[in-house]
Amino acid sequence: QYNVSFQNVHAASRHDRLYSRPFIESFEETPMLVAVLTYMGYGILTIFGYLRDFLRHWKIERCHIAREREEQQDFVPLYQDFENFYTRNLYMRIRDNWNRPICSVPGEKMDLMERVSHDFNWTFKYTGRVVPDVINLGSYNYLGFAENQGPCADAAAQITMTYGAGVASTRQEIGNLDRHEEMEKLVAKFLGLESAMAFGMGFATNSMNIPALVGKGCLILSDELNHASLVLGARLSGSTIRVFKHNNMQSLEKLLREAIVHGQPRTHRPWKKILIVVEGIYSMEGSIVRLPEVIALKKRYRAYLYLDEAHSIGALGPRGRGVVDYFGLDPRDVDVLMGTFTKSFGAAGGYIAGKRLIDYLRSHSHSAVYATSMSPPVVEQIITSMKCIMGEDGTTIGCDRVRQLAENTVYFRKRLREMGFIIYGNNDSPVIPMMLYMPAKIGAFGREMLKRNIGVVVVGFPATPIIESRARFCISAAHTRDMLNRVRRQFHGLIFFQKSYFPLCSYLLIILVNSCS
Repeated sequence: QYNVSFQNVHAASRHDRLYSRPFIESFEETPMLVAVLTYMGYGILTIFGYLRDFLRHWKIERCHIAREREEQQDFVPLYQDFENFYTRNLYMRIRDNWNRPICSVPGEKMDLMERVSHDFNWTFKYTGRVVPDVINLGSYNYLGFAENQGPCADAAAQITMTYGAGVASTRQEIGNLDRHEEMEKLVAKFLGLESAMAFGMGFATNSMNIPALVGKGCLILSDELNHASLVLGARLSGSTIRVFKHNNMQSLEKLLREAIVHGQPRTHRPWKKILIVVEGIYSMEGSIVRLPEVIALKKRYRAYLYLDEAHSIGALGPRGRGVVDYFGLDPRDVDVLMGTFTKSFGAAGGYIAGKRLIDYLRSHSHSAVYATSMSPPVVEQIITSMKCIMGEDGTTIGCDRVRQLAENTVYFRKRLREMGFIIYGNNDSPVIPMMLYMPAKIGAFGREMLKRNIGVVVVGFPATPIIESRARFCISAAHTRDMLNRVRRQFHGLIFFQKSYFPLCSYLLIILVNSCS
C-alpha cells in the first residue's frame, strides 16, 4: 500500500462582507499516483475493448448491442462510434448498478426487485424475490415528502377522486384547473415574488424556457458544471454561449468585462441581453452557488440572472426557501427564479418565478403552449407539501423537517470526514459526493453497498471528469440517526475503497479480471 498526502482546498472569498455566515466548501486535488492509476485502469479497459471489438468483428464473440444492419454498412453511421464503444466495453461491465427497479415508496427505506444477469449485464432476469428495507441514499427526497401516508398522500388521493388522474389538454385550451391557479399563487407567495408559473417537467422547464427568454444576439454566461437541461436550453436558444469556471467569480467577471468592452463578434455591437445562468446546489459537486457575489456582479454590469434551484429549494435556508433564503437575500434581485417540485416536494414538474416575466412566458414558452397540464394529484401533492413547509397547515411538520435535514447533513458529512473519506462540496449541502476515483471501484462499491442493504448512486465518466469517479449520497430529513450510523458502520468494512488503497498489483489484477469478463 502507499500513502499520499492530500491537500485541502477550501474556497475562500474576497467578498466576505457579502456573507452573513461562513461559506466554506471543501475540494481536494486528485493525488498524482491516484490519477496515474486511474488513467491506467481506463487504458487497460480501452485496450481490452478494442480487442473484444476485433473478436466481435470476426464473429468470435457475440455482440448484443445495437449496430447497423448489413445492408446499411455503407450509409452514414446512425450511431456514434465512440459512444457505442464506451457503452459496450466500459459501461456494460457495471450496468447492474443503475436502473434498479424498486417496488415501494422511495422513502428513507425502499424495497428492490432482485435481478440477476447470466451474460455479463447485457440482459437481466428477475428472480421473483424482493430485497426489503434497503436504506435509500440515492433519491432526492430531501424533506421526506415522497411517502404513501400522511396529509400529502391523503390530499392527493382525495383530489384524484374529484378531478381524476389526468387533464388531457394544455393550459391554454381547457386544461387550466383552479388547482393550477392556486398552486401558482402559492409558489409565488412561498418565494416572495409577484407571480409564478408551473410546468409538468423539470427538465423542460429549463430547456424550453431559456429559448423563450434569449435568442440570437444575446450572450449566455454559464457555469461549467451546469445541468444538462440548462446546457440544452442555452444551445436551443441560438445565443452565444461562454462558460466560466465553476463558482469562480474572477472568471465570471472577466467574461462580463470582455462582453461589455468588445460586444458581439465581428460587428462589436452591444449584446441585446447578457444572461448569467447558475444553479443553487450543484448535484454532482455538492457545492452551493456564491449567490451574493453573483448578484453583485450582475448589478454592476447590468446583466440578467437565471437561478436554477432544483436541488436547493426546500433543502436550504432556515425556512426552506432555497439558496436565496440561505444567504438572506432579496428574491427580487434574481431576475428568473427556477426550481423543481421533483425533489423536496416529492412530486413532479418545475416552476419559474419572477417580476413582469410570467405573462410573457405564458404565450411564448413552448413548454406552456404545447405541453399537457400537470396531473391534479401531483398538483395537490405540491400544494399540501408547500403549505406544510410554510406552516399554513397549522403544524410544525415542515419546519421540523427543514431543521432535521440540516442536522442530518452536517452530522453525516462530519462523520465521513472523521473516517478519512474525501468529501466534496459545501458543509450545508445535502448532496454529499464521496470520491472513489478508480473505475474498478465504481461497480464494486455499488454492489458491496447493496449487499449490506444500502442503496447508493455511483457516478463516473462522462458524468464526471475521468479521474473523479464518486459515490453520491442524498441525505433526507426522513433518515434517522440510527440509519446514518448504520451506514457509517458499514463503511468501516469498505475503507479500502478510498484512503487505504489497493496495492498496485491487486488493483491491476481487478482491472484485468473485469476486462476479461
